[in-house]
Amino acid sequence: MTTIKEIFKLEKNPRKGLLPLEWATLIYLVLTLLWVLFSYTKMVNPHSMIELRIRILVTTFAIWIVYRLLPCRFIEMIRVLVQMLFLAQWYPDTYELNRILPNLDYLFASWEQLIFGFQPALVFAKHLPWMFVSELMHFGYFMYYPMIAIVCVYYYFINYREFERCSFIIITAFFIYYIIFDVLPVVGPTFYYNVIGEDSISKGIFPHLGDYFNTHTDCLPSPGNPNGFFYHLVEDARAQGERPTAAFPSSHVGISTICMLLILHSRNKRFFWWMLPVYALLCMGTVYIQAHYMIDAIAGFITGAIFYLILLLSTRHMIAIDG
Repeated sequence: MTTIKEIFKLEKNPRKGLLPLEWATLIYLVLTLLWVLFSYTKMVNPHSMIELRIRILVTTFAIWIVYRLLPCRFIEMIRVLVQMLFLAQWYPDTYELNRILPNLDYLFASWEQLIFGFQPALVFAKHLPWMFVSELMHFGYFMYYPMIAIVCVYYYFINYREFERCSFIIITAFFIYYIIFDVLPVVGPTFYYNVIGEDSISKGIFPHLGDYFNTHTDCLPSPGNPNGFFYHLVEDARAQGERPTAAFPSSHVGISTICMLLILHSRNKRFFWWMLPVYALLCMGTVYIQAHYMIDAIAGFITGAIFYLILLLSTRHMIAIDG
């Protein structure tokens, strides 16, 4: 277990270069910057997108300089935390990149209808509107970022040798999902249903909306009981940062799946069983609040497991270096 003394103790042989997760950030930054430059005239906010990338670049190297001056585990934790916090800015950025492409929800809603014979995101909440169920579903959805934080903190204090590996896997998986979102403009039920209406859904009609979401960002209020505590927390968060983007595959399900696999990797069975109900509620909550189609959640589970295995195998050397 990491002690307070070890957190602030200066390292004798500090790392000279960037952390692997910082390199992941820079690679994503460069790839999307090229997209912005080549599509400059089609972008709505190209200047702000370029400014975001400059700000992230400067911050990353500024904190690296601080670490070189004061090389300790505390500063390394700050380096990781800053990149985690930047994810909140990278998420709406996916909307700026994919809004220039035609919307694809008509295909995903049609596939949903073909597979299940109905729209689970519409039926789930409608048949289970009670306060108890609503609060459980919204609690699960709300626990997305706390779950990531809990896993990272656990590795930092309990298994520091694998903390860098853990944080790299999570951050890199995020960027893989963001790349998919950049090129796959699917907005999810809460936006798509708001436009086409239940009458169209009941008839199995899912119209192609083209570039509608390029200029429209209204979504449905979250289903369930509006008097709930977690209902309001989720609604407030959606009001602040939700964009018509990032529906397929569900990164909520994918990243939380990766977190659960990281917990299994730690071999702490008690920790796993404590987090399992939260994980289950989170996965169900993504469909219940109409953030995702059911196929988004299924694809999130599959891709999360695949990304985890690939990234875990590709980071075996991190343990060898630390050991």
